[in-house]
Amino acid sequence: MFMKNTILRKSKFYTDKAKHSPTTTATSYVSQSVHDLRMVRHHLPQEAKNLPSAPSALASSAPPRTVSVPSHGSGFFAAILNPNGTHSRRSKPSVDPSSVPVQPDTLVKKGNKSASKSWPKWIFTVVIPMTALILLIIMALVVVYRRNATTIHTWRTGLSGPLRSALITGLPKLNRAELEAACEDFSNIIITYPNCTVFKGILSSGVEIAVASTKATSLFDWSERSESQFRNKMDTISKINHKNFVNLLGYCQEDDPFMRMMVFEYTSNGTLFEHLHVKEFGHLDWSTRMRIIMGVAYCLQHMHDLKPAVVHPILQSSCIFITADYAAKIADLGIFSEPIGKENNNKDSSMAAPPTTHPESNVYSFGILLLEIISGRMPISEDDGLPILDWAMEHLKDEKSIMSLVDPSLMSKKDNELQIICKVAEACIHEDPKSRPTMKEVSASLREVIGIDPEAAMPRLSPLWWAELEILSVEAS
Repeated sequence: MFMKNTILRKSKFYTDKAKHSPTTTATSYVSQSVHDLRMVRHHLPQEAKNLPSAPSALASSAPPRTVSVPSHGSGFFAAILNPNGTHSRRSKPSVDPSSVPVQPDTLVKKGNKSASKSWPKWIFTVVIPMTALILLIIMALVVVYRRNATTIHTWRTGLSGPLRSALITGLPKLNRAELEAACEDFSNIIITYPNCTVFKGILSSGVEIAVASTKATSLFDWSERSESQFRNKMDTISKINHKNFVNLLGYCQEDDPFMRMMVFEYTSNGTLFEHLHVKEFGHLDWSTRMRIIMGVAYCLQHMHDLKPAVVHPILQSSCIFITADYAAKIADLGIFSEPIGKENNNKDSSMAAPPTTHPESNVYSFGILLLEIISGRMPISEDDGLPILDWAMEHLKDEKSIMSLVDPSLMSKKDNELQIICKVAEACIHEDPKSRPTMKEVSASLREVIGIDPEAAMPRLSPLWWAELEILSVEAS
């Protein structure tokens, strides 16, 4: 109000003065009016700062916030005068890039550009190597599958270096000339069976072998069924892979002149039957008999644990060979079980007696074998023709008379071992096959008392014939 009154008084003063000097007074009036307006504009913003404002409910709680107000001026002069009443040029304010909003489209384009740059690198470092690795694995599996489908393999675990090398190409195929020289023109006959003959052979290194040959002399006597049986038998025996088994070393397959042979380990110490019932063979003491029992038990357990299980066709004392250090080796003597001649081979196979295919039958035979080993009695007595089972049952039912089961030629024995053997034998010969124990249970029960582990039951001599076998397999190939 004070400023307005001052302006009115001055206006009135200059109006009166203008009346006396029109030209000069008019110019001075205009200049003075402009100057007064400038002063008014200069003081109005300062007075506006002192104007009271209504208190806000949020003013006391929320901190002051700076709000940027866009300028509507030309961009060259400030919208508010300086205190001295003059305009001043103001440079454009610097803008923080982080405060500038970014459009979503821009982010998408940048992301796609970055992804497109890293995509080829990811392909070369991850996708291509992984694809190549998968292809290599598939190719290796195909090769292994084809090799297993066309070759027969022998021992697969616990092997020395030469034996592993022999397994790379499968079961060695030997030629007739090599075996003929080793077996002295096939004149050294060990034993003769209805359908095959077993020869003894000596390799150039001095290692002994056993060669089983079919009695068929031409392809006319050898049908497709005989060939299939020959190959299946080799495949089955080669899978057993146990040191208490007479393992297959190689085979011979020739058509002109005709020959089908299997080459096995040779044990030079006779069979268990001979040691128990033939006086010319060395006598077996109690501890040796216990080691033989455990070796047979562990081998049968291993055979039954295979997938599928391998069942011995005819388990008896004549099929168990004794090594030089008196360890047991089970042999499969049913090598060439097919009849000779095509007229016999072409008969309906359903009419033939089925082979032993159930592990329970081996358990039963093992029980009979236990009675034969501890008693030294023949499976069928030569005196009265009584089977050993009928004779032993009378003593097994009475614990006080089990001592009568012991071989009289034995100088010493262990009563606790005799008792467990009798209990196991009685369980094995149970009339109901489903009530018989498994060979795993039999081995565990016997080991708990006898105390012979699998390693102690195995032959201690190293298989030196593998060095010669590797040479033969290379020459045959």
